[in-house]
Amino acid sequence: MQSFNSISKEYLAQRKQAGETCRLFNKSPSKGNLKRIKELFLKSGDGVIIESGFHCDYGNQIVIGDRTFININCTLLDSPLANNSITIGDDCLIGPNVQFLAVSHATNPVERLNKENFAAPIALGNNVWVGAGVIILAGVSIGDNSIVGAGAVVTKNVVPNTVVAGNPAREIRTL
Repeated sequence: MQSFNSISKEYLAQRKQAGETCRLFNKSPSKGNLKRIKELFLKSGDGVIIESGFHCDYGNQIVIGDRTFININCTLLDSPLANNSITIGDDCLIGPNVQFLAVSHATNPVERLNKENFAAPIALGNNVWVGAGVIILAGVSIGDNSIVGAGAVVTKNVVPNTVVAGNPAREIRTL
């Protein structure tokens, strides 16, 4: 995990700009405002659909593959640091109210006083279905063709072709 100070002037300004872009899109989810959201990203594939209620902190390290669908009220707490991206593969289905939390805080109370954030990448393979209300924590990878059941909290990597559910998410079966 890398650390950064999210309340520095530079990062506050970046978040404000990304937040304004998200607010405009959420107020009026037109093609033009969707294009502005996608321009925040490091990469956005062809045929990506993002429904209203979308939020990201920075956007500049987010990669979304082709034909991915992101349902309403998706939150990507992303990091501005290189190599700490949120990567979503091709043909993924992201349910409503899903949270990708690539950023966290120190557990040590003394370290937390410094307001440092810690970031680790999140990666979804191709053809992953993430059910409604799922929370995916920093440093987690979810393999190709996997399914994450609604309401799950994913704290560990998920191997390809696996169904996980629960809090914390556990393997239910293989596909």
